[in-house]
Amino acid sequence: MNMQALMKQAQNLQKDMLKIQEEIENTEFEGENSLVKVKVNGKKEILSITIDKNASLSNEDLEMLEDMIMVSINNAFKKVDTLREQKMSKFGNIPGMF
Repeated sequence: MNMQALMKQAQNLQKDMLKIQEEIENTEFEGENSLVKVKVNGKKEILSITIDKNASLSNEDLEMLEDMIMVSINNAFKKVDTLREQKMSKFGNIPGMF
């Protein structure tokens, strides 16, 4: 394989990787539990937090709610990471990329 063909292949690979990265960044992910639903995008930016308005909460419940929010956010972030790993795994382990 000549150098020009190798460079062309590398450019195509980079285009594919950037396309997948953009697709992931524009995807919405949800993390949820019984009281809290969190939406994030593929950039791990929080888009919304919804708390079950039918729940009556005491101070002790509020502490539990804070924990549930944290768990929901982390759950949504894990979904981002899982999709990124699935889609980017086809490119192998290229140091310094994503």
